[in-house]
Amino acid sequence: MGFSLFTQELAIDLGTANTVIFQNDQIVLDEPSIVAVENSSGKLIALGQKAKRMQEKENPGIKTVRPLRGGVIADFNAAEMMIRGFIKEVNSRKRHIFTPNLKIVIGIPSGSTDVEIRAVRDSSEHAGGRDVYLIFEPMSAALGIGLDVEAPQGNMVVDIGGGTTEIAVISLGGIVVQNSVKVAGDVFTSDIQYYLKQQHNIKVGETTAERIKIAVGAVLPDLDVEPEPFVVRGPNLMTAHPVEATITYQEIAHCLDKSISNVEAAILHVLEQTPPELYSDIVESGIYLSGGGALLRGLEKRLTEKMNIQFHVAEDPLRAVARGTCIALKNTANYPFLMR
Repeated sequence: MGFSLFTQELAIDLGTANTVIFQNDQIVLDEPSIVAVENSSGKLIALGQKAKRMQEKENPGIKTVRPLRGGVIADFNAAEMMIRGFIKEVNSRKRHIFTPNLKIVIGIPSGSTDVEIRAVRDSSEHAGGRDVYLIFEPMSAALGIGLDVEAPQGNMVVDIGGGTTEIAVISLGGIVVQNSVKVAGDVFTSDIQYYLKQQHNIKVGETTAERIKIAVGAVLPDLDVEPEPFVVRGPNLMTAHPVEATITYQEIAHCLDKSISNVEAAILHVLEQTPPELYSDIVESGIYLSGGGALLRGLEKRLTEKMNIQFHVAEDPLRAVARGTCIALKNTANYPFLMR
């Protein structure tokens, strides 16, 4: 135990689905972005994994809240409680005499408005951040993938997160062309819920639909390695009797087709706006996929065939943005694209 009159540095990927915190190049927290609060007093009961276990199972006195929706803060108070709670959780593992000064780098969607940027900054400052930097998620993903973002060449990144799909062409340390669409993991989950309701007459919650997406999520009806079908149980919408259905990856590929087509259209829109010299760099090096959506089976192949440009799935795509914020944290003095 020693004096803690020092600056503590944290890199935070504040995601719609999960929040990841890096400290000293190590993941110190990886939890779902969700809080459980008492309805009457607004008091925090649980956060992260504990709160997620309560989701869709809470009583009238408790509610679970996802502070971020569509990649932006939807509930300011809940976001502040969540950030403060996660930072406290990280600090509880170390003994401090005094509260350390917090230096934070946070990833935000590239399509964020000034109001949304201010909400993230204010939440971070209220949670104890003394020195707060913001970085756009596609730039952070590019850093996490290992691309040289300051080089005089074009790199293209598609980050499919929980709330938004971020598409950007990066060159010379700046975003040249970008597009942010609210078609991502949450929409895919809703698509699965709607499909089961329409085709199988089964009502399932968000948590079950998420499990189906992970187990048999695909975007092509013909895969080289086929996942085992997923058995889902739930109430019949007509009779309320319990029923079960076996869901195959072909069905999920069919139900996600429209949303994936929207992502494809957004990627093509960015390619259309890309300057010719940068376009030729992208054709040569390919386009990089990150975020949880990059794990959908067959996505890399489908996009490559659609665009006629090679797509690459990043190593550990779920944490690419978090790794990038960690790299940015160590280079705050050198990266001019960081916002204060």
